[in-house]
Order: sequence, then C-alpha cells, then structure tokens
Amino acid sequence: MKFFYKLISVVVRQTLIQVHTPDSMRGRVSAVNMVFIGASNELGEFESGVTASLWGTVPAVVAGGLGTIAVVCIWASLFPGLRRANDFRKLPK
Repeated sequence: MKFFYKLISVVVRQTLIQVHTPDSMRGRVSAVNMVFIGASNELGEFESGVTASLWGTVPAVVAGGLGTIAVVCIWASLFPGLRRANDFRKLPK
C-alpha cells in the first residue's frame, strides 16, 4: 500500500510539472524533478527508520504526522494562491 501512495504522489507532481513547464524546458525540468523524487523518497525512508529506532514506532509516527501538518500550514501561509486554486490550468497569483 505504501508504494501505491508514493505512485500517486509522483504522478500528481509529474503531471503538474509537465503542464506548467514551457515546451523548450520540459525534458530538463522533468529530469531534475525525477532526481529529486528519487532522492527524497530514499531520504524520507532513512529518516523514518532512524526516528523509529531512536524513539519507537508510535512516537515516530506521531512526530511525522505533526511535522507534516506543520509543513502544510507553513506552505499554505507562504503560498496563499495555491490554497485558493480550484484547478491547475491557471494558478492565481
């Protein structure tokens, strides 16, 4: 099931990048994006394993959930246009 959620995340990110990147830059931007996707997944799994081994499974999951909520709140306050977007054809400024 974990693989399924990663796959959905990758598809959404890749689709948004393809839609909003100029044709002349699409290949380069896609290549860089794939490097970051691969690195972030590996780094995230490493961080989760270290946290779980230090704190235990339940505290690591709770800390991860709280961290995720904190990042979403920070991101929403930094980029309010994304929070108000109804579709991704034209993002509000």
